[in-house]
Amino acid sequence: MKRIDALRILAEHTAELPVVVTCAASSRELAAVADRPNHLYLLDSMGLAGSVATGIAMALDDTPVPKVIVIEGDGSLLMNPNVLATGGFLRPDKLVMVLLDNAVYGATANLPTYAEDIDLGLLAEASGWTVRRAADPDELHTAMRAVTELAGPVLLHVHLEVGNATNVPKLLEDPVIIGRRFQDWLAAQVTAAAEVLL
Repeated sequence: MKRIDALRILAEHTAELPVVVTCAASSRELAAVADRPNHLYLLDSMGLAGSVATGIAMALDDTPVPKVIVIEGDGSLLMNPNVLATGGFLRPDKLVMVLLDNAVYGATANLPTYAEDIDLGLLAEASGWTVRRAADPDELHTAMRAVTELAGPVLLHVHLEVGNATNVPKLLEDPVIIGRRFQDWLAAQVTAAAEVLL
């Protein structure tokens, strides 16, 4: 399973959830699969998707929004592994990180990351995260249904084949517009959910 295959599955399971997406190929490929207002693409912000999603999950703690999903890559997580220790310490209940791990930097001719030899799932476990794993489409479907029912922080470690999708256009939208679109969508979700509870 390559990244684009995993992203198609993730798009099926996250249509109604806030999704923070790491930069580069992950953002481009997800936008090509399903460009939605619930996607916050972090363009040119390698290593920050987990931090942003942690803050959003904590801010939504007392709201009816069930989970915040962050789609992260192994190279990006290795830029900021402190997010694992922070998540383990703060324990944001609504945080689910989906780690798409192909053990290479896809934007730099597939140079290997440390994930080639270091199990990032074990690093998350040592930091206090609940960890689940998937390596094929069926396992990923099953794991996505399961992790949204677990108390966070949860890391879903998805092992992928190397390779970027071909003919995927660059994501050239203004980051301010992307951020505003996401903010407006999220505010509408919180308001609608609160009205249902009244």
